[in-house]
Amino acid sequence: MALCLRDADGKWSGDSRTKNGRFLARLKRPIDYIVLTKGIPIRIKEGAGGGLCVDSLVVTMDKTEFPGMPGGVESMMRGNPYFNKAERFSHARFGTYLVTRLIGYTRADCLRLVDNSLAAKRRDGPFLLHTGPGHNDGGFKTINEGMRHANEVLASRHLASILSTGDKFPGDFKDLMGYYSWGSNDVKFDKRAYHSLGFAPGGIAETAVSTSARTFADPKAPWQSLIADLVAQGVTGCKGYVSEPGITATAHADILFDRYTAGFNLAESFYMASWQIHWKDMVIGDPICAPYSNEKTEGNR
Repeated sequence: MALCLRDADGKWSGDSRTKNGRFLARLKRPIDYIVLTKGIPIRIKEGAGGGLCVDSLVVTMDKTEFPGMPGGVESMMRGNPYFNKAERFSHARFGTYLVTRLIGYTRADCLRLVDNSLAAKRRDGPFLLHTGPGHNDGGFKTINEGMRHANEVLASRHLASILSTGDKFPGDFKDLMGYYSWGSNDVKFDKRAYHSLGFAPGGIAETAVSTSARTFADPKAPWQSLIADLVAQGVTGCKGYVSEPGITATAHADILFDRYTAGFNLAESFYMASWQIHWKDMVIGDPICAPYSNEKTEGNR
């Protein structure tokens, strides 16, 4: 079941948790996934450095907030109890919800996310992973290490993985089943190449870009690259950030593509790959899209 949760004033508070919790209780059935849609606010003003993502607050809706900033919302992230797991998700086991959103520049973009999910089927790739130049210091190098490990995982499953390590920002790839790059944080970022990428139904993506989900209203918005462009270009699922989250918030490429190609669904794969919740993160797409599903992972489809 897909649920859309919002307050009339577009704010998130203790009252929001109470009302939504009562609504879920009245359903008298287990709810594991919640889908938000375009038109619901993407961030709140409370929280550290630019505000928190509404979606990530819904993830922890059943958790009591510690005393926080004005509005009664904790200002910092929490650890994700589902991080790096390799099992089917349930709210009963982990105490959170897997929240995704159907959003893009246009209504047609939103509907395409569902159409792509329904049309998704197993493909051998390609998966494009671009480490690019630099980013080899401190926490940044973990992103590149994750991409390299993801390439090994995909190759071991006889899937077509392209590990791009050169200076040139790659473009003109079509029918991608997976994509990961530094986006506009790449020192050789090429906007034309980024906009030339195309995806097969079921294709997913992540970019290590601090504010990649800051807007879904303006395709010409200045500054950093946007995942809304990838939605317009046909991606089925992706992850982004409504304000600066820190490098540790980005999805681990190796976990993401390992779980997805092992048969877990879109929501499970992104959340298992993400260390933090109650933060700046937003996952886009139909949560139960699972083109690589098999008997072992089919139980919750």
